[in-house]
Amino acid sequence: MSKGLLLLLWLFFVHLAGIYLFTRGFLLTRLALSEATACPDGSCTLQPSHERAIILIIDALRFDFLSSNPPEPPSQHHHHVLSIPQELTAAKPSHSILFDSHADPPTTTLQRIKGLTTGSLPTFIDMGSNFGGTTILEDSLIGQLTRAGKKNIAFMGDDTWTTVFPDSFDPEMCSPYDSFNVEDLHTVDEGVIAHLFPLLRQPTPSWDFLIGHFLGVDHVGHRVGPDHPTMHAKLTQMDNVLREVVELLDDRTLLVVLGDHGMDRKGDHGGDSIHETSAALWLYSKGAPLRDPAAPIPASLIPERRFPGSTALHRVVQQIDLVPTLSLLLGLPIPFNNLGTVIPELFWRGTEGIGFARVLQLNARQIREYLGAYRASASGGELDPVWPELEHLWDGIEGAAREGNEALLDAMQTYTGSALESCRMLWARFNVVRMGLGLVLLAMGIAAGVAMYLKLGQVKEKWEEWATTTQARLIRGLASGALIGFVIQFPLKQYAKSAELDSLDCVTYGAAFVSCLSVIIDFPPKLSSSLTSIPLPLILHTLAFASNSFTVWEDRVITYLLLSSAVPSVLTGFRAPTPRLRARILGFSALFAVCVRAIASSTVCREEQQPYCHVTFFASSSRPSPPLPVLILSLPTALALPCIMKRFLRISKSDQGVATLVLPWLLPVVLLQGAGFWVIEWMDSAEVLGPEWAGLLRWSRTLLARGAMGAALSFGLVLWWLVPLCLKVNTKSTSDSGPPDTVAANGEAGRAQERREVTIIGFANAFGAPYLVFWCIVLGLLYPTTQLTGQLVLALASIAVLAHLEVIDSVRDVRMLEAQFAAKPSALLNLNGEALHSPARSPAVTFAEVAPLALLALHTFYGTGHQSAIPSIQWKAAFVLTPTNTYPLSPLLVILNAWSPLFLLALAVPLVAAWNVGPLPVKEATAHVRGGSVRAALSVMLYHATLLLGSAVCSAWLRRHLMVWKVFAPRFMNAAACLVAVDLGVLLGIGIALPRIEKKIGQLFSGMPRA
Repeated sequence: MSKGLLLLLWLFFVHLAGIYLFTRGFLLTRLALSEATACPDGSCTLQPSHERAIILIIDALRFDFLSSNPPEPPSQHHHHVLSIPQELTAAKPSHSILFDSHADPPTTTLQRIKGLTTGSLPTFIDMGSNFGGTTILEDSLIGQLTRAGKKNIAFMGDDTWTTVFPDSFDPEMCSPYDSFNVEDLHTVDEGVIAHLFPLLRQPTPSWDFLIGHFLGVDHVGHRVGPDHPTMHAKLTQMDNVLREVVELLDDRTLLVVLGDHGMDRKGDHGGDSIHETSAALWLYSKGAPLRDPAAPIPASLIPERRFPGSTALHRVVQQIDLVPTLSLLLGLPIPFNNLGTVIPELFWRGTEGIGFARVLQLNARQIREYLGAYRASASGGELDPVWPELEHLWDGIEGAAREGNEALLDAMQTYTGSALESCRMLWARFNVVRMGLGLVLLAMGIAAGVAMYLKLGQVKEKWEEWATTTQARLIRGLASGALIGFVIQFPLKQYAKSAELDSLDCVTYGAAFVSCLSVIIDFPPKLSSSLTSIPLPLILHTLAFASNSFTVWEDRVITYLLLSSAVPSVLTGFRAPTPRLRARILGFSALFAVCVRAIASSTVCREEQQPYCHVTFFASSSRPSPPLPVLILSLPTALALPCIMKRFLRISKSDQGVATLVLPWLLPVVLLQGAGFWVIEWMDSAEVLGPEWAGLLRWSRTLLARGAMGAALSFGLVLWWLVPLCLKVNTKSTSDSGPPDTVAANGEAGRAQERREVTIIGFANAFGAPYLVFWCIVLGLLYPTTQLTGQLVLALASIAVLAHLEVIDSVRDVRMLEAQFAAKPSALLNLNGEALHSPARSPAVTFAEVAPLALLALHTFYGTGHQSAIPSIQWKAAFVLTPTNTYPLSPLLVILNAWSPLFLLALAVPLVAAWNVGPLPVKEATAHVRGGSVRAALSVMLYHATLLLGSAVCSAWLRRHLMVWKVFAPRFMNAAACLVAVDLGVLLGIGIALPRIEKKIGQLFSGMPRA
């Protein structure tokens, strides 16, 4: 293992340990109780009003997708064309009810299915299982149907249902379809239709309960947005389906049509904006009436709200209210874990609503039993803060009964509503001990990293000897710490049971803590040195996480910090001793600033930034297609970027060797294919050539993406591994004859003396140039996973990196000239700045040189269309290489789409030490590059680790803040993912790329004298 790599691997382990412990304490899944409601005597349910039910889920059916008007022309952008619910509600008010239902976030399909069947609340971390659901073990509506003997449950549509209920559906009436192929707008819907209507046309129904889950509306939203004409066509299709279902419906069957969640302005979902949480809910009964329109219901029992853009108030319910309501309508017990409240309109009869009191009493008693069982569980302590208030409300129900029916109803509904809100606020079962241990490890990792960073700057050329000694200490610290953690777990489990620490927690913490402590003790950092090493942008950036406003506007804050980080270099440029250095520093600084500002022009707005943010990454906030200028620039950018890379290498004459194959030939082909994929994807989505071309376009772009990534992997990396250097060796033979009067003894003229001259082109950047070529190949590999606007941002970020490297190189020249002049004022200095790249004279890598790259990585993350919010996830990336959802490839592509900017910019960090360093003498030059690269890697790892610590501390401190799950928790999760991506990036560079370059340089220049 190469020197220094083990140090970085150890720090990576400490980061993972801290993230693991803090996350286990902060983002815990809700405890699912296994109890099920049972009442053989029927005391906990009602006589059924319907024998069967049809549940039709139109995925992402937002409430405003219902209209009381006939369908509007698509050109008017009014696509709310599900008109039959409004028609029947107006014509048959006793048989049809329409609601705006609130879906609890995260608004992802799996979590909503759990809520719709169990009546329970999702937890934030549950969103991560949306790609691969797990079986629902809680009591549910499906389970209650089975226990009641209604086992003939038919299902068709989204295959997530068969994942969470694997054995619940009749095999003869179960037709699941792939749920994540968002590019397929029709297959699932047509499949549901094909299996739905034959069952409805049966003279004697063979089913007791029927679920149909349509996906077309959701997929249209993801692909082209809610305002596209395709949405009009899809909703028209759904309206026609509902009309036929209503026609075939018998008098004993209840029809429930709903959206599992809504969609935001550009068609995505997952967050908690009103567009995402507002879902339509329509109930219809052809036979028994659902409500008594003449019976007045107290306004306090039927709250209303106004949908954005609407002038009218609409009846609103909680989506989980459907669970107890539907259960009682079908004569089933309410599922044990339910927190929903029955919908009054469906049970209110007469002026006093006497029957509803009985219904609400069953509901309140079920919630009371559930909360009591939950409090008696191992996780019950989280209810302690609200339990006295809940008990007070429960005791008040008895007193309210003596005051009259209306007071009793208010008391019971207040109790059920308060129980729901209390669980919403307290559901995160924080384990403060684990959170504290995680924070300690993150802080200790930063302290140990700073100690190693400072020590590395002191040992200089002896860093390899120091690294060897330190690695041995770390191994001993890890082993002894793991042993201590293993031993200490037993008394901890006995005397600190509430901490809930297991063996893995103790061993992980002990190993990381003791090893960090050993580093800090061996190399105690001086406080003054530590403070002066921390750049001001990092301090301001970290403190910003204490404010939800600064966190929300972090993308703008980073732009300011990044531009500010260039100010010291600009000031150095003004005082540079030569015109050439002044021009280089100021010119490349200006180029860096222009790229930063251009990247900042690409924006995706989160909900909290409205109305002060304008979307530019997409065509508009409701059209997730690329803007027209981006479409025009995408292919020219793919051709221009390799030329610009080559032009930068030409400055040091390093555009030789492998660069002559990769930059002008391989990289343009790879980037063109990556851009071509998204251009064709736009053509397919916009139906530029018509729908009949969809199959060919899908095949073509899949081929392009596979070709791009395959060429980068199989040809680019293999070629680079075999011949990584960017050098050209020229040899020339010359003859040097002796004097003409020199005659040999035999009288013949003396033989001419022959001499070989060897010229090495690209010598001055022997380490940096091949590393840059490696980086370009990785860029090409990741390029297809980024959408078109993001590809332009990656190109700008690449140019900014090179401009920053040239600025660093020139600033170092200025400092070396100033140092030489200060030491020998009368010495003749090379004021042209030439021959100043000797490793012996190059200054050590500083934190301030690396900080702009760390900021640029986050700036690029935001510029490529991402935010620290769930709705910014670009699900389209999952289908770059395959037309269907494929595990584990699809989730991996989504991860690469989101965090490849962090990985790429971290991979570029070793260039700070390797750029423009000559290869002679070999041993000294290699040691200098390797030591500087490790120091640069430590710097960027420490930068992002500090951001993670700041985010984690603020999330822990503000864990009861109103915005914790909306702002602080997502930012912590993003900070953790960013740190992992950064660590992996520098490990790839230090562990694989640099050793290969060093080996080849050693083979070529071994034995050569100093230049």
